[in-house]
Amino acid sequence: MTAIAPRFGPQLIRLLLVTAVLTVGLLGALAGTASAHAALTGSDPKDGAVVDVAPREVTLTFSEQIAMGDDSIRVLDPSSKRVDVAKMQDLSQGGTVRYAVGLKPGLPDGTYTVAWQAVSADSHPVSGAFTFSVGAPSATTATVPDQEAGGGLVGTLYDAARYISYAGFILLVGGAAFVLACWQRGASVRPLQRLVVGGWVTLTAATLVLLLLRTPYTGSGKLGDMFDLGGLSDVLDTKTGAALVSRLLLLGAAALFIAVLFGAYAKRVTESESESEQDGEGNAEAGKAKADLAFGLSLGGTVVAAGIAGTWALSEHASTGIQTGLAMPLDVLHLLAVAAWLGGLVSLLVALYRVPDLERAAVRRFSRIAFTSVVVLAVTGVYQSWRQVGSWDAWTDTSYGQLLLVKIGLIAVLLGAAWFSRRWTGLLGEDAKTTEAGAEADADAEAGVKVGVKAGVDVAEETAEEDVAEAGTAADPERAAQLARQRTALATARKKRDRDADTERSGLRRSVLIEACVALVVLAVTTALTGTEPGRTQEKEVSRTGTEAAAPAPARPVNLTEPFDTGGTKGKGTLRLTIDPASPGTNLMHVWIDGPDGKPMDVPEVKVAYTLKSQQIGPLPVVPERLAAGHWSAGNVQIPMPGDWHLQVTVRTSDIDQTTIEKNVKIG
Repeated sequence: MTAIAPRFGPQLIRLLLVTAVLTVGLLGALAGTASAHAALTGSDPKDGAVVDVAPREVTLTFSEQIAMGDDSIRVLDPSSKRVDVAKMQDLSQGGTVRYAVGLKPGLPDGTYTVAWQAVSADSHPVSGAFTFSVGAPSATTATVPDQEAGGGLVGTLYDAARYISYAGFILLVGGAAFVLACWQRGASVRPLQRLVVGGWVTLTAATLVLLLLRTPYTGSGKLGDMFDLGGLSDVLDTKTGAALVSRLLLLGAAALFIAVLFGAYAKRVTESESESEQDGEGNAEAGKAKADLAFGLSLGGTVVAAGIAGTWALSEHASTGIQTGLAMPLDVLHLLAVAAWLGGLVSLLVALYRVPDLERAAVRRFSRIAFTSVVVLAVTGVYQSWRQVGSWDAWTDTSYGQLLLVKIGLIAVLLGAAWFSRRWTGLLGEDAKTTEAGAEADADAEAGVKVGVKAGVDVAEETAEEDVAEAGTAADPERAAQLARQRTALATARKKRDRDADTERSGLRRSVLIEACVALVVLAVTTALTGTEPGRTQEKEVSRTGTEAAAPAPARPVNLTEPFDTGGTKGKGTLRLTIDPASPGTNLMHVWIDGPDGKPMDVPEVKVAYTLKSQQIGPLPVVPERLAAGHWSAGNVQIPMPGDWHLQVTVRTSDIDQTTIEKNVKIG
C-alpha cells in the first residue's frame, strides 16, 4: 500500500514566513525579560534611609560575584556633583560579596544619590541607583541614566549576535556531524558544504561582533564605543573577553577541519566509491585510508566542538551558582547534543530538498543519532533545571521558570514532529523492501502501464540526449557547451521527477521542515534563557530583601478628604489633600481647606509631616506655601522609599486653636 504524504503546497512558504516573524517577535519580547544574574541584596546606608551624620563610606552587597572598577560606584550630592573618592574597596569574604567606596569628609545635609554598575560572573551587566539623606531629605538635581545596563540599541544588537552565534554553532557542528556519522558521501555535496561553511562564517562574524560590542554593552551604551581600543583592551582582560578570543582561536582550528573534510576526505570517499566494485588489495587499502581519516576527523572535530561549546559554559550561567564543577561539563554536553540534533536536522532538510539521491540508510542513521541526542538533552536539561530554578514555586513565579516552561512546551511539539519524521523514515525502509520484492514478481496491469509510460519517457529522454551529444560533436565549441548544459538540465529534471514521485520522501521533507521551524523558536527561547536571571537567584534576592522581584505596581495619586474641628470659633471645616504621583522621589502636594459652606476657608497655618514607622524614618516635615485663600502647595516633596506612611496634617485656625489629622497613606 502506497503511503500518501500530506500536501501543503504554498503553505510551506507561509510556514517559513510565520516562523521567521514569530522568532523575531519572540526575541524582541523576551529581550525585556532578560536580566542579569547578580543582584543588589543590601546597602549601607539603606535605600531611602535618613541618617543624622554623614557616613564615611557607602557599602553595597551582592548575591553573586561581580566585576567592578574604581568608577563603578558614584555618589552624587543634591547638585549632582560627585562626593565619593572614586577608589573601590573589595570587602568580600567567605560567601559574602561586598564592595565599598569612601566619601569626602564634611558632607552637608541633604539627599544623596548612589549610582552603581557592574558585570556579573555570567557576563551580563547589572546596574541600579538609590538615595539616602543626611539630616533630612532635600531637593536634588542628580540624574542617573534612564537606560538599563545592557539595554537600548547596543543591547538589542548584542542579543541578536548571541542568537546568531548559537545558530552558527549548531549549523557548523551539526552539519559536520551529519556528514561524518550519517552520510559520508555528503562531503562532496555542494549544498551541505555551503551549510557547514556558512555556519562557520556566521559563528565567526557573530563572535567578532560580540567582542566589539562588549565595551558599550557593559559600559556607556553608546554604539560608537565599540571601536574604542582602550575599552577593547579592558574587555580582553575579563573572563568573557578571554572566552570570545578562545572561541576565535578554536574557529581557526575548525577552518582547518572543514578544509580537510571537504577536500582530502571528500576525495577519499569519491575514490572509495569508484573502486567499490573492484575486488583486491587496492580497494581494501583505499577503504582503510578513508576509515583512518574519518576517525581522525571525528576525534579532532569532537575536541574542537567541545572547546567551542566550553566558551559558553565557562562564561555564562553554568560558571556561577552551585556545583559549577559538574554544571560546566554537562552544559558542554547539552550544547553538543543540541547541535547534533538541530544541526543534523537542518542538514537532513537541505539534503532532502537539494539532493535527489539521498540514501535511506543515512536517514535512519540520523534518526538514531537524534534519539541519542534527545536522551542526553533530557538528562542534562533536568539537572540544569533543578540547579537554576531551585524550587517548584519558581517555575511560575520567576521569569526564568516561565521561559523554561515555554521551552519545554516547544520541545514537546518538536518531539511530536520528530515522531512523524520517524514514521516516514520507517516507511522509506518498507518502500525499499517492497521495491525489491516487486522486481522479482510479475507486475499487475496498472503497474505495467505506469512502468511502460515511465520507460517510454526515459527512452525518449535518452534518445534526445544522444541526439544532443551527436549534434554537439559537429557543432562549434559554444554550441557544444550550450548543449551540454541542456543535457545536464535534462538529467536534473529526471532526478527531480523521480524525487517528487517518492511520496514517502516528500512526507519526510515536510515533517522535517516543521521540525526545523519549531527548532528556530526553541533557539530563540534558549537564547533568552541564557540572559535571564535564574529562578534560584531571584528567590534568593527576594528572601534577602523582603521584596518581590517583580515590576512595581504603577503609582496612583493619593486623594484624602477629612473633616476637622479645632474647637474654637470658625474652627470647623474640611481638609482635602492630594499627593502626586505618590511614589518614591519627588512628589507634588496640594492642600485645600474648605469651610462648612464649602467655600475656601483661610487659616493662619498648615503643616504636614510623613513618618514610615516600619523603617523608623521620620517624621519628615513639609511646610506648604500659601497660593490663595484656602489653598496651599508644596512642589518638591521628597519621599525616599515606598511603604505605608503615616501622614500628619496640622491645621491652625487661630493663635491657640489647632488640630492634627492623622491618616495612613500608601506610597509606591
